[in-house]
Amino acid sequence: MPREAVGERRVDADQVLAFRLARSGLAARRRSGIAQVAACPASDFARDAALLALAARVEGISRGAYDSAADSGKLVVAHVVRGAIHALRPADHALWGRALLARDNDELAAQMGQQVRRLLAKHDLAARDALQEVADATKEALARGRRLDKVDLHEELRARVRDELMPWCRGCGSHHVAPMLWRFATVKAGVRLDSERRYLMGKPGRSPRASEALRRYLGFYGPARPGEFADWAGITRSQAARLWAEVEGDLAEVDGAWLLRSDLSELDSPPAAEGVRLLPAGDPYLQKPNRPLLAPDESLRKRLFRPVASPGAVLKDGRLVGTWKAKARGGTAEITVEKLGRVARGAIAEEAERVAKLRGATDLKLVLA
Repeated sequence: MPREAVGERRVDADQVLAFRLARSGLAARRRSGIAQVAACPASDFARDAALLALAARVEGISRGAYDSAADSGKLVVAHVVRGAIHALRPADHALWGRALLARDNDELAAQMGQQVRRLLAKHDLAARDALQEVADATKEALARGRRLDKVDLHEELRARVRDELMPWCRGCGSHHVAPMLWRFATVKAGVRLDSERRYLMGKPGRSPRASEALRRYLGFYGPARPGEFADWAGITRSQAARLWAEVEGDLAEVDGAWLLRSDLSELDSPPAAEGVRLLPAGDPYLQKPNRPLLAPDESLRKRLFRPVASPGAVLKDGRLVGTWKAKARGGTAEITVEKLGRVARGAIAEEAERVAKLRGATDLKLVLA
């Protein structure tokens, strides 16, 4: 492990959160292009989550501008980290996608999850071979500029992929490629999505060293430990340990965790945050590394970070002061805020108006609980 300042640096939770908030782009809204604020991948697991996350960081984003950027490729929306859909900078498509694919068969199988592992073991197939087969089939299906939705893509894959890789799906009532296998196949193939959630070939370019993804992670979520990076990236502990070894010479210890030495000065004096933000569930700032610090109380943490249907978070000057949920009622967005701390209704209303407009509502009903 790095030798610098072992055990000497001490930081409190507020200081760490302030550093991570600034690195996440939330200290103050910028005036820049959409892609510039997508340096840390923004989850789009729930539709509109990435749009709302980016709008919390940059002035002037509209749904039209977001959709146009996704359609043109100026903003990449794709399956990347953990095989999940994120919005990210075009230059980082390979970094958060292909670069993190394990090269070892056992590690790759683990990365794709239990269902795929069982499927591969049952048919005595190697993970790399299976992934390559589905990735090649995906590229063939999307050749010549074709754009296919998920249903049509699966139909194309049925004609190109061996039966052993297409288990029965009770929910769909059909055989199709195992979910995590086809998602990671889009990662390997370099596929992206347009604003209508159709799949098309992207241009991710050559893959950088995977250790660069670790450096970026530490820039967003440091100080951190190897296991935390493994969890966030969806890779094995053994793969994370190898990547850690590549960068450890550039790290310094902070309270038993590690940070890039070049980031120590900003950790010591992070910029102050200003304003109120309504962050969507899945926002980069609400990811697992920050949760124990944002919500130290376990009961609150369970309410805020659920397996499904999590509420969003209300921040005031970088601090958690509430949760929020939205419902569409005709052309009206009904946004309910549960206050956990002091925050002015006017400041919440301004942000709620922004959220309602981005969600396509013509009117807002704000409820404070």
